[in-house]
Amino acid sequence: MSDSLFPSFGILLVDDEPSWLVSLSLTLECAGITNVVTCDDSRQVLALLEQQEILLVLLDLTMPHVGGEELIVQIREQHPGTEVIVISGMNQVETAVNCVKLGAFDYFVKTTEQDRMLNGVSRAIKMLELQRENREMSRRVLSKALKHPQAFREIVSADPAVHAIFSYLEAVAMSPEPLLITGESGVGKELIARATHQLSGCRGELVALNVAGLDDAVFADTLFGHVRGAFTGADQARRGMIEEAADGTLFLDEIGDLSIASQVKLLRLLQEAEYFPVGSDRPKRLRARVIVATHQDLAAKQLAGSFRRDLYYRLCIHQVHVPPLRERKPDIALLLDHFLDKAARSLGKKKPTPPKELAQLLGTYAFPGNVRELKAMVHNAVSIHKHHLLSMDSFLRAMGRQGGKEAPPAADMASGNPFTGLGKLPTLSDAVDYLVEEAVARAEGNQTIAARLLGVTQSALCKRLKRRGAVDPAGS
Repeated sequence: MSDSLFPSFGILLVDDEPSWLVSLSLTLECAGITNVVTCDDSRQVLALLEQQEILLVLLDLTMPHVGGEELIVQIREQHPGTEVIVISGMNQVETAVNCVKLGAFDYFVKTTEQDRMLNGVSRAIKMLELQRENREMSRRVLSKALKHPQAFREIVSADPAVHAIFSYLEAVAMSPEPLLITGESGVGKELIARATHQLSGCRGELVALNVAGLDDAVFADTLFGHVRGAFTGADQARRGMIEEAADGTLFLDEIGDLSIASQVKLLRLLQEAEYFPVGSDRPKRLRARVIVATHQDLAAKQLAGSFRRDLYYRLCIHQVHVPPLRERKPDIALLLDHFLDKAARSLGKKKPTPPKELAQLLGTYAFPGNVRELKAMVHNAVSIHKHHLLSMDSFLRAMGRQGGKEAPPAADMASGNPFTGLGKLPTLSDAVDYLVEEAVARAEGNQTIAARLLGVTQSALCKRLKRRGAVDPAGS
């Protein structure tokens, strides 16, 4: 997709008739296939294959100097990764069978099979793109080294699962197929989309649209645009976001909230690579890579019938799942330092020093809002920070003093009482003991953090533990 050419590798057209080469080039261009090289001398074919990356050759059979069948053999022997499609003026079954036996990918007749020929070329392109992606992914898995680490500089993580996502994105970034990004709200799905856009080499912009809450009419008008007079009030034509993203990336967030009617429109866009502006009967070509994201379980939605199965499988060609922050606790300290630096810069302050217990305290929290929630916590703390160590009070308030690894059930949240619904209540002494045990466990034995989770002083907690015989003489 680099330099707006499709596919990412070259397609060589070989025929001794220049007029036919021009005609075939225009036919392919109208179908969106633009990375085309022509050759009217069959003796130059092998040299051209050596000079540039050409993975598909479309050639005639009857040519002076070197015939088509001889070229098939030479190409398959010297360039086994390059596929050959024969486009001949001869409609002979025996000739077609022989070409396939020699290694041709397909055989079409010039004058009568244009639509079938275009479908065959598209099928060959998809197969070659998939083969290239598989080779690239295998290489990434074996090397475990990122080729373009700078593309991920905004995504702070040392988690192996996240770095596996980076390697996968490097392998599929240049694919024309859609990419599906899943993960809870706040994990950084848009950052993943922006990194993929940067890796793709597209010279256009990344255009983002949150589709949640858009009805079908607004979705179509926003995405496809409209012509003048398309509806009442349409005094001027308006470009849709697809056109704004030409030669770039179109990022559709919250795709799981699309209505069924809008899902049909999106499916047609992806399948046909074309769309109709509202009020127009002239189609336009899709010239952007499509990336979609959702926090919802699309597999469950399609089983329930609220998400089209054909669209689901169309979107799943390339897919990544971003793990929640609670599943990558070591990243909390890295993100804390990163956001402290960013917040201090944006507020014009000196970067504050956090208490050594702060990262451990944050590690006891479930972070339902994930990285976005941590960023907001840090920015708020820095904005009210004055001097010395960064206070942990604002973090405790934001955490609601829950510090839990999982959010309480909805019923308990509504009543504010964790004992609601229990058949048998613990005694007051037992309840306090259970609470102290849980706080110490979540704080991994750190009494300072455990006391903050409980909202008591460290000395009060220490006395309680001593009465239970739970601390050694040093109080560690």
